[in-house]
Amino acid sequence: MKIYTKTGDKGTTALFTGKRVPKHHIRIESYGTIDELNSFLGLIRDQEIDEHAKNIIVLIQNKLFTVGSILATEPKKDNRLKIPRISDEDIVLLEKEMDKMNEELPEMTHFILPGGHPTVSYCHIARTVCRRAERMISYLHEDEPVPDTLLSYINRLSDYLFVLARKLSKDLKAKEVKWIPEKLD
Repeated sequence: MKIYTKTGDKGTTALFTGKRVPKHHIRIESYGTIDELNSFLGLIRDQEIDEHAKNIIVLIQNKLFTVGSILATEPKKDNRLKIPRISDEDIVLLEKEMDKMNEELPEMTHFILPGGHPTVSYCHIARTVCRRAERMISYLHEDEPVPDTLLSYINRLSDYLFVLARKLSKDLKAKEVKWIPEKLD
């Protein structure tokens, strides 16, 4: 089987249902951004981080393929998808992971400037890509319904990535730089 089909040479692509849409369609932008996020998570997973975090990232990456599949399917035809959907339990897992990491972190008193270590920076990049995906999906949701759990999962995932960045800062002994606004004269 060849990887190229030439069917997209005119600027369109097929949804899971076969319907062709422009490659700039908000549905394509949404799941394309999820794919980008998944790639950044792979980069984080390839770093020297603890095994538990790596295992959670693999779970998240699998869920992001589910998210992408849902986004690549017209809502009226989503019964064609033969995969589990994003569930409340998936959201709770992210919340529990954040709570566990937060127990070991100093209280946050200021915004934190992204950076301090390349691995931490990758987390912040993934977090911002996740926020962009959330904005795209929210925009799509205005015209075509997206499951509430999917929206919640992506929202919670960006929070998870922020907390993971903080945990990795601690693990890697990277300094968190607080954002202190300049004072006006």
